[in-house]
Amino acid sequence: MRVLITGAAGFLGSHLTDRFLREGHEVVGLDNFITGSPENIAHLTGNERFRFIRHNISDFTYIAGPLEGVLHFASPASPIDYLELPIQTLKVGSLGTLNALGIAKAKGARFFLASTSEVYGDPLVHPQTEDYWGNVNPIGPRGVYDEAKRFAEAVTMAYHRYHAIDTRIVRIFNTYGPRMRPQDGRVVSNFIVQALNREPLTVYGDGSQTRSFCYVDDEVEGIYRLFMNGDAGPTNIGNPDEYTVKELAEIVLELTRSSSEISYQPLPTDDPKVRRPNIERARETLGWEPRVPVREGVARTIEYFRTLLASAQPGTRTVHGSAPLVVR
Repeated sequence: MRVLITGAAGFLGSHLTDRFLREGHEVVGLDNFITGSPENIAHLTGNERFRFIRHNISDFTYIAGPLEGVLHFASPASPIDYLELPIQTLKVGSLGTLNALGIAKAKGARFFLASTSEVYGDPLVHPQTEDYWGNVNPIGPRGVYDEAKRFAEAVTMAYHRYHAIDTRIVRIFNTYGPRMRPQDGRVVSNFIVQALNREPLTVYGDGSQTRSFCYVDDEVEGIYRLFMNGDAGPTNIGNPDEYTVKELAEIVLELTRSSSEISYQPLPTDDPKVRRPNIERARETLGWEPRVPVREGVARTIEYFRTLLASAQPGTRTVHGSAPLVVR
């Protein structure tokens, strides 16, 4: 197959690009590097089955040649990003999704939308099943991301029903692993970098809020299976093992052998109290479930960040797309 992946230089998009190439497909990668990094796809230089286009999918987009798949992964995805880039986030969820759907329609290609567990908001149903409509504050600060994805799902289903486009929707739960950006606002990368730098680990609220963490290899496996063999209904892909944020902090401290303490800060507006996927649909339709335990995945991610920090010069430098990182 020849597929287009928007957001191909991002954390998840770059791993997905690698997976499609390993399976023998051709990939056209598209990214504008707002939150993605050239370093994530640098290893693909010279690969004859990979072509990269630096472009914003929210603008008019033309892709030459045939395509069998369009996978729309372009969007700021961490709180620090979409709170700093609210308009761009809303545009890529609306205009970007429309443009990507237009390409799929013109090419007769399958369309795949990367949605999110954030469509469930601060859920009143636990664990979250795909038939739950969510509890989202549309005018709160997080609404720019939540509602962008909810619109993206709605317009994807409209194209499926009205234009008979073959579509897929994945609802991605917290994913972590190599190629995350340091201090990008996601809890796993924040904790690991803070622990390795012997800084206090920032826990919001009392740390009792829960999350479910899926290692990137497992997430990509589920996404690939859904693209190849799924159907049009939304599908949760995430790890159903649930941890409190405080428990995650303690795991990171143990595995890094850090002497850092935990610093408790006020809970952000509309921060979800619980988050855990029901993955029965993925198990039944795709034969998928995560394989990498959280402790093992966190240990792998710690080694990635150790190497990243060790490669930096002593002092303060800026890692692409992140706040200044102090390396000691």
